[in-house]
Amino acid sequence: MDVGVAIGRTLIFYAVLLFLLRIMGKREIGSLSPFDLVVTIMIAELAALPMENPDVTLVDGLVPILTLTVAEIVVSYATLKSESLRILLTGSPSIIIRGGELIESEMRRVRYNLSDLMLQLRLKGVSNIADVEVAILETNGELSVILKSQYRPVVPADLDIETEYEGLPLILIVDGVVNQFNLKQAGVTDEWLAARLKERGIDSTTDVLVASLDTVGRLFVQRKNRSRRKRRADIL
Repeated sequence: MDVGVAIGRTLIFYAVLLFLLRIMGKREIGSLSPFDLVVTIMIAELAALPMENPDVTLVDGLVPILTLTVAEIVVSYATLKSESLRILLTGSPSIIIRGGELIESEMRRVRYNLSDLMLQLRLKGVSNIADVEVAILETNGELSVILKSQYRPVVPADLDIETEYEGLPLILIVDGVVNQFNLKQAGVTDEWLAARLKERGIDSTTDVLVASLDTVGRLFVQRKNRSRRKRRADIL
């Protein structure tokens, strides 16, 4: 197969797969259900065949991929409406620990050993099973841990302390480029931003690696190409 043709076929499948995976939904790999994971693996295998074998036409390679994508979307919508179908395809969460005690029968049923459990607990910052109120093995294999009330971190609500709204900072500059949409959302202008940068000795936005504005008006600015010792954010 000609090199140019091989490159072209590869780029076509690359673009098609990106588009199909995009419309299949915004889920992380670790959050995929068994059905979604099987479809993803099958699509990857089917895409490799026409890229490796010149005898497989683009149509022959795309038809099974499109078929699987449509099937995945249809099943996804069906599971939204049918709980029984959702349980059949994705399973149901399993309670592994309740009230600080292991539920051995459930661990045996899902074939979840003690070593895996302790690993997951340590990753959650928990070292003692007795400190756990409930631990749930989710359908994607993640372990959700709820500590007993006396072992949970203290939050302002526990002390009846009122806190101010924080929200998410708006990124105003990324790699020297001003985000005009976020600038408008923040209610500031290019002139205001230029003046704030000038106060920090920065003459151009192209010298800025990142700049963000939080909900209380503090501007975070980091220059480009600064040594680690000098790489300190200016907060106003």
